[in-house]
Amino acid sequence: MGRVPSPHSFDPIAEAHRQWSVRWPEHADHMAAVTSVMRVQQLLLGRIEGLLKPHGLTFAGYEALRLLAFTRTGALPMGKMGQRLMVHPASVTNVIGRLEQRGLVLRRPSPDDRRIVLAEITPAGRSLVAEATETLNAADFGMPDLTAEQAAEVTARLRDVRVTTGDCAPVPEQTAPR
Repeated sequence: MGRVPSPHSFDPIAEAHRQWSVRWPEHADHMAAVTSVMRVQQLLLGRIEGLLKPHGLTFAGYEALRLLAFTRTGALPMGKMGQRLMVHPASVTNVIGRLEQRGLVLRRPSPDDRRIVLAEITPAGRSLVAEATETLNAADFGMPDLTAEQAAEVTARLRDVRVTTGDCAPVPEQTAPR
């Protein structure tokens, strides 16, 4: 998976928070939260990419294969893939093109509407994504030191952020049975 860096005694985010607190104390916590999320994204992407490298996959390629493998038919319109993966259509085209060159995916016109291009996972793609999923699951997706409860809490707090930025709707309140 790659070398885990040793913890630094100097925390640049804590120092930025200290500096912000002197100048803009009412914004220091938000700045530190955003900066922390950005740093964690870099760290986790590095870990995930390291885990996927032996499989010859990037995280984007893995996500595309996994999405196709989850579908009932193994195929999705390219446009729908962009929506589900939350990426620009050009990114989907690029990733699918690389996977297609390796024989993991094929593109074909939709039988229902020839203007729509479907991406379809091949047997080789199914096999590779199954192996890569085993690798990621065995490594707890690069976060082996978090408990399942901690990971669920991180997900819930980040969903709160996603809701406030308009990325998704709030989870409806659960009502107790009467």
